[in-house]
Amino acid sequence: MAHTPSQTSSVPALGARGITIRHQSAFFYGWWVVAASAIGVFWGPPITVYSFSVFLKPLMQEFHAGRAAVSLAYTLHLIAGAVCAPLVGWLVDRYGSRRVILSATAMFASVLLLNKVLSANIRQFYIFFVTLGLLINGVGPIPYGNLVTHWFDRRRGLALGLMMIGIGSGAMVMPSLGQQLIVRFGWRTAYAVFGGSVLLIALPVLAAFLREKPQDLGLSPDGAPPKNSSGGSKAPQGMSAHDAWRSGTFWLMVSAFFLVSASVQGCLVHTTAMLSDRGITAQTAALGSSLVGVAVLLGRVGSGYLLDRLFAPRLAAFFFGGTALGIGLLWLGRTPVAFAGAFLVGLGLGAEVDLIAFLISRYFGLRAFGRVYSSAFAAFALAGAFGPLIMGASFDRTGSYRVALVTFLAATLVAAVLMTRLGPYRYRAGQLHS
Repeated sequence: MAHTPSQTSSVPALGARGITIRHQSAFFYGWWVVAASAIGVFWGPPITVYSFSVFLKPLMQEFHAGRAAVSLAYTLHLIAGAVCAPLVGWLVDRYGSRRVILSATAMFASVLLLNKVLSANIRQFYIFFVTLGLLINGVGPIPYGNLVTHWFDRRRGLALGLMMIGIGSGAMVMPSLGQQLIVRFGWRTAYAVFGGSVLLIALPVLAAFLREKPQDLGLSPDGAPPKNSSGGSKAPQGMSAHDAWRSGTFWLMVSAFFLVSASVQGCLVHTTAMLSDRGITAQTAALGSSLVGVAVLLGRVGSGYLLDRLFAPRLAAFFFGGTALGIGLLWLGRTPVAFAGAFLVGLGLGAEVDLIAFLISRYFGLRAFGRVYSSAFAAFALAGAFGPLIMGASFDRTGSYRVALVTFLAATLVAAVLMTRLGPYRYRAGQLHS
């Protein structure tokens, strides 16, 4: 007896003439999409965001600049990303995530490779990093989050968490890998190696496995039976982007995301420098950034698993409170305690990106998910742009990170309180596709 779509999924393969052939499999194809997305984000933001701390001092030496001047490149990078985030959301809603991801990935890799032509002028490095910032959201959580959100409903939190393993793993691996490449070949070659890896590893995997929506394979979210005989489903429910942006709930979320992002990104970028200032070697300090990556990884998966089982705003308040504790440990503690603080900060960062996509889908639905999510993510990125600059300026003026750390501790506590004010979900599991 032939299997129905509710019992199986269709895994496409290309025949000799490029014709799509569908093979029956008991494994829901959405998990292949999650796996490919994890690989995609692994070779995305971790390269420019999570590994920047190990490039900080080499860049200072190259350009004979202070920490604030070099941190400005990172700030401009995230500002460019924040400015382009709404455009990425619009492109995703109009043309689909797959097209956006493949185009942005190819361009991202090319720019990384072209860093070899930069002169020893920090202004050219600013242009290089701004260009990467214009592309970063095309290879980041906005298109991938939209993709996975449409493939899953009841298991959406877990799927988003597993997808974000890519960023967590990248945050864990890239700092140490970048440090080794810098020591052996220099920072320029390190970025070029990253670019070649994106082109040769990530891009082929994404082209082979990404599919836009389950309906394209005659399936429904989570592998549930199709809603009608043709395998389609009704249009996703949700608010328009305009109505979402006018909602007080949206601005409560955005305010909380903004405060936490500025705090954790500021700590993240300066982690290696902060630890090396306390007398440990550069390689050991780089391991501190990798420890943040481990925490990001645990935060991604742990929060994703819990989001399907617990009320998300309370879970967010818990993670943000933990982030405040971590910042306090960075402020007060010596090296062993500071490592523990870095771990808690990474845990909060790992949870936050999962929370943004999940909360947007539960409070505003999927009707205009790309635009609403990208606007919230823009606030997250914009705040992250200023956090490192604040940290660098604090150090350059006072010789210490303490003023910035105290400010960030207070900000994360306020964010935790804001999350408790969101109220009940508007769109629960099972309602968005019914």
